[in-house]
Amino acid sequence: MLQSHAEKLILNHRSGSDPPDPGKSKEAEIKRINKELANIRSKFKGDKALDGYSKKKYVCKLLFIFLLGHDIDFGHMEAVNLLSSNKYTEKQIGYLFISVLVNSNSDLISLINNAIKNDLSSRNPTFMNLALHCIANVGSREMAEAFAAEVPRILVAGDTMDSVKQSAALCLLRLNRTSPDLVLMGEWTARVVHLLNDQHLGVVTAATSLITTLAQKSPEDFKTSVSLAVARLSRIVSSASTDLQDYTYYFVAAPWLSVKLLRLLQCYPPPEDGAIRGRLTECLETILNKAQEPPKSKKVQHSNAKNAVLFEAISLIIHHDSEPTLLVRACNQLGQFLQHRETNLRYLALESMCTLASSEFSHEAVKTHIETVINALKSERDVSVRQRAVDLLYAMCDRSNAKQIVAEMLSYLETADYSIREEIVLKVAILAEKYAVDYTWYVDTILNLIRFAGDYVSDEVWYRVIQIVINRDEVQGYAAKTVFEALQAPACHENLVKVGGYILGEFGNLIAGDSRSSPLIQFDLLHSKFHLCSVPTRALLLSAYIKFINLFPEVKGTIQEVLRSDSQLRNADVELQQRAVEYLRLSSIASTDILATVLEEMPPFPERESSILAKLKRKKGPGNLHPDLDENRKERSANGGTANHSSTTSNAKVAASPTPSTDLLGLGSTITTQNSAPPASKGASLLVDVFSENIAAFPVETPVAVGPVADENFSSFLPNNPQVAYANATLPTAEEPEDKFVCKNNGVLYENQLLQIGLKSEFRQNLGRMYVFFGNKTSTQFMNFAASVVCQDNLQAQLNVHAKPADPTVDGGAQLQQILNIECMSDFVDAPVLNIQFRYGGTLQNVAVKLPITLNKFFQPTEMTSQDFFQRWKQLGAPQQEVQKIFKAKHSMDTEVTKAKIMGFGAALLDGVDPNPSNFVGAGVIHTKTTQVGCLLRLEPNTQAQMYRLTLRTSRDTVSQRLCDLLSEQF
Repeated sequence: MLQSHAEKLILNHRSGSDPPDPGKSKEAEIKRINKELANIRSKFKGDKALDGYSKKKYVCKLLFIFLLGHDIDFGHMEAVNLLSSNKYTEKQIGYLFISVLVNSNSDLISLINNAIKNDLSSRNPTFMNLALHCIANVGSREMAEAFAAEVPRILVAGDTMDSVKQSAALCLLRLNRTSPDLVLMGEWTARVVHLLNDQHLGVVTAATSLITTLAQKSPEDFKTSVSLAVARLSRIVSSASTDLQDYTYYFVAAPWLSVKLLRLLQCYPPPEDGAIRGRLTECLETILNKAQEPPKSKKVQHSNAKNAVLFEAISLIIHHDSEPTLLVRACNQLGQFLQHRETNLRYLALESMCTLASSEFSHEAVKTHIETVINALKSERDVSVRQRAVDLLYAMCDRSNAKQIVAEMLSYLETADYSIREEIVLKVAILAEKYAVDYTWYVDTILNLIRFAGDYVSDEVWYRVIQIVINRDEVQGYAAKTVFEALQAPACHENLVKVGGYILGEFGNLIAGDSRSSPLIQFDLLHSKFHLCSVPTRALLLSAYIKFINLFPEVKGTIQEVLRSDSQLRNADVELQQRAVEYLRLSSIASTDILATVLEEMPPFPERESSILAKLKRKKGPGNLHPDLDENRKERSANGGTANHSSTTSNAKVAASPTPSTDLLGLGSTITTQNSAPPASKGASLLVDVFSENIAAFPVETPVAVGPVADENFSSFLPNNPQVAYANATLPTAEEPEDKFVCKNNGVLYENQLLQIGLKSEFRQNLGRMYVFFGNKTSTQFMNFAASVVCQDNLQAQLNVHAKPADPTVDGGAQLQQILNIECMSDFVDAPVLNIQFRYGGTLQNVAVKLPITLNKFFQPTEMTSQDFFQRWKQLGAPQQEVQKIFKAKHSMDTEVTKAKIMGFGAALLDGVDPNPSNFVGAGVIHTKTTQVGCLLRLEPNTQAQMYRLTLRTSRDTVSQRLCDLLSEQF
């Protein structure tokens, strides 16, 4: 009807046998439309009242003209008047016009809402459906405010027709997406869940979509839906295709409803009730069995529907990760799809197997398909499928097949698509490091990476190989020999020159005994590349030359001539000129001993997890990186239950989540000047640092060593540059207690599917500063972002927290930093709350999380002699000053870990004070603005009984009790 009324407007000028001129045709159309608009306007303003049919006809024409791309600025009131008509066609056109042309800020909204209310209360199912469709199509906040309470009542009313229930459920789903804070189910929750038992499958399908969305927001409120969903799913999968004729699609019973039920079940862990769990297992087994049956139709619609249910069932099996038999069967089923002629099925199979590889139950089953995956990598025509094959090889890699997989990836790298080369380079670098039993193999692998794809080897990769070589004496000579041979190629990539300059500058002496690699030959080889390199690489080579003067005094004159040349001393680049001048002067005036001290070998780098994984996650983007398999699980699979890690093996654990999530707080967070060396720093604490190549937010004591670009190391430790990378941080799950932050100041505080919150902080006396990093894990911008700190009740007088304002927007895949300044006024117990609010896709999100600001953060260590300690111990002998607690050990009673925790708690660990060497004694002072409280502690472990006795004495009883409560939870 819409077309029949309006097509007449533009057909008049299109008649004729010859093709019309596009320009003239467009002009004629505009002329005809303007004439028609003038006619419609005159009809609406005329003295003669229009009947319903005429009004509908003209409103329909306006709607068609708008859909052709022309602006419409009148006719809205006439469309609203059509809503009061009792004729379906007139009311339909009115609602259609309003859904398309009326915006949420219109002055007519109140009139429209009144008309919708009248239709909803009319009990006419046709009119009710039109009204509900209009609410859903407009979906404005004003409509949500007007009807959020009315629509649930219609949905659960006993006399509501099935078609209206379907519309009400979908309308409520739309309102929940646009204004979730206004859609509060409350008393309707149980009755909405009960819709899963409705006899009409259309109602069940619509209700399942609604419940799935609501369950993601409030899982506890809708957990009763699990048993009903399992029961309904069981009835569907056990039925014949003839039982549900109206909802059977090409011999597959209710495929859309089955998929929705399976997605709903993925919002929850496996059912605790044995009967429900067994019934669900039977359903999943039946779906897997049906996948093995011969197809009942050769049409593609049949296979699509059948596979849609199968893949969703496999997703549920992976999500539960609790049934080894189902996981292995799912893997075998996916393996059959790896060689399917349909490209989409091969892609989905590879993608699902990537996730299956992260389960300890199915990892071995996934590995059996390694040859098929390698063949897909070599022969697949679709680049997206090849990329998934690379992902799967990365996921299935462990110590038993690492060399084979790395070799295949390197082989493929030479012919790989340019769009995925950088990602392959990063994955090869990660795998080579993680599974390097022989570090000579690791060095060879990285050098091959640089040869095959040097342009795609990021700074993180060559930084890492230098760190590992410096930290391992056994590989230094081999690395020097290998890079020396690699540099002899006529054309070397600049990254290879960087690695060669650094390693030969440090360890060239280890191969200088061979006449083929004498000091002069090494220098000539490096210097032959000098003029072909960029300025940062030349700066690195100059630093290598000054190192050569210390290692090989016989080449001092040759190197000084190079430094003294006009091309260096008068170089247009100030960095090169300064290095040449300073290095020449240093080599001329410094004695041999001073030169040896200043130019000594670089100290070992702190053993930290690799930052390359952060680079890979930045490359993959939000939601595309499969969860990394926990290293211990892989090692149990590969080594029969034992895990044998080298000290640099990355052991990053990823918190379980219903869908693969990406840790984005590492995005752009590690700032390095171009070509700067990896920073060397002394860990200020014995605690394990969860950060990957972190840049300190406060000045850190750093060993000074002049090496290749050593002066650039200091740029990472500026007080005003508080950036931090959380690429491999161990993520706290929802069950992890807050006291995990009692003995550490850095880590990931909170994470869900949208947001990740990381912290880095430092405290001095009664003052502290905390850097809070908000990471947007999605590709959609957060709007109206606001974060505030709330101190409840008495805490306002005890703790002063000032939060600097944060930017109101957070781009997709980016992170936002907020600084909190903290002042302890007096001792306290409670923790402040960080409230975060933002809009995501039009939906208001609220997150509240306690900040890990505890009393011990203001604990400053105090060194004491044995005599002073016991004298002070006796002075604090009053009963109210001592708190003692005997408790069972929760963790392994490791001596070094215990020491680290006491020092991380803030106390000075006093060795040799306690007569019993197994006991631990500490001392410190709690600083507040009003007072200082001296604290002494004694921890007595009983390894046989796996018990501890903790005694704390302070000058204030409340402090003693609070510190005792905090510290006892750490053991």
